Order: sequence, then C-alpha cells, then structure tokens
Amino acid sequence: MIVERTAAAAFSLEFESEEELRSEHDMNLVHGALRIPTTESAALYSTVVVALRGPWGGEASVRATVVAALPDGIALGVEGYSAETLALLLTRAAETAVEAPAEDESRAADEDRGETRQTAWDRLRGLSQVQKVLLAVKAERTDRALLAQDNDPRVLLSLLRNPRITVDEIARLAKSPFMSYQVAEVIMKSPQWMANAEVRIGLVNNPKTPQAFALRLLPTLPEPEVRSIARGGTSMALKQAAMRRLQGKG
Repeated sequence: MIVERTAAAAFSLEFESEEELRSEHDMNLVHGALRIPTTESAALYSTVVVALRGPWGGEASVRATVVAALPDGIALGVEGYSAETLALLLTRAAETAVEAPAEDESRAADEDRGETRQTAWDRLRGLSQVQKVLLAVKAERTDRALLAQDNDPRVLLSLLRNPRITVDEIARLAKSPFMSYQVAEVIMKSPQWMANAEVRIGLVNNPKTPQAFALRLLPTLPEPEVRSIARGGTSMALKQAAMRRLQGKG
C-alpha cells in the first residue's frame, strides 16, 4: 500500500495487489472504515478526501472523516464506498472499446501500455491549473472525482459547467472542504441541483458556505437535520436560527 499526502486535506492511496485491496475491503472498507498507514497527522474529526487507486490503475475517490490517530497511521470513517467503488478499483486504467485499424495495431498497443502505466492521477498532477480548468468542463467521471479535490475555485467552477456532472457529484461538492463562495453561489442558482435534499444539507453544514446562504436554506431542510444543526451548527447564528425554527418562531 502506497500512501501520499497530496494536499492539506487530501491523500492518495494505491493498492499494490488485488489481494491487498480485497483484504482492506473485507476488513475495513465494506464497514465504512479505512486505515491509512502514514507518518502524517490530521486533526481529529476533520474531513479529508482520499483518492483510491487499484493495482491496475482503476481509481475512485471517497470523502472521509478522521476518527482516530493510530500508532502507525490514521483511522478514517468513509462515506460513499460501495461494491461499485470496488469494481472501479479492480478495473484497468486503459481499456480500448474501439478496435484500431490493422496498420495502427502496433502503435495502439504501445499507447495502451503507456496509458496503463500513467494513471489518471499521475496525468492530472502533471497538468497546469489552466489545463485543469479546460479539462474540467469535459472530463469523464473518474477525472471529475479527482478534479473535485482541487483547491482552485476556477477548476471547481469549470466542473459545474460540465454537462455530464451528476447530482450526486454536486452533493459531494456541496460538502467539500475545497468549496468556495463562488461555487456555492453557482450551485444555489440551479433549481435542478437545489431540488436535491443532500445538496441543500451539504451546503448548510459546510463551513465554507456563506452564512447568509446557509440561513436561507435552513427552512428547506428536514426537521431531523434542523435539530442536528441546532445542536452543532457551523455558526452561532445558524444554531440560533435552527432553534427558533424548532420552536415555531422562524
């Protein structure tokens, strides 16, 4: 298992064999947990994004919460991991769907081998910020998951313009520690995205969401979420507004 800290709140974790991946899946991931062997430290209960990479270059990204410091690493509580995630990690990075013309077979084979070695993560890390902005608007889902971890608001804003982005991806962006004022504003202007309760809940609970936006969205949340915010909202104003709403005054 190869671990690298890629940002203040982001790690990459590469499984070196299928056996290693399946072992971690059976012991931890399937139960919503993950152990990261690292000498790096992270604040308890902070949110991190982990880019997982399978033994053949298959990739997936998960959001996690730091739940404990271990003698040899960090214990995380993982959100959104599923059998589909495992399947993504067990795929190969380059699988050609179209057969190359006979005269190009040798060259295509060389390109496929090169692409297998160069995973999406490696490829994106080599791009400039401008190149990432240009890619985000047309990126496929795997690349979008990695670009969503970029702390440059221009990249995230470009992602929002991608016509193939899904509501579940927007919900993850709404919860992301990399979200900015501009990203929150664009999300809130979309009736389609705002119709999703997970998106609204993510925005209200994200400390990066401007307080005025969070207060505007609070009345649209289910009562259990309002109760949760009344107990531990991201600001005193939000907690007080939640308590007033529960008391029928707001």
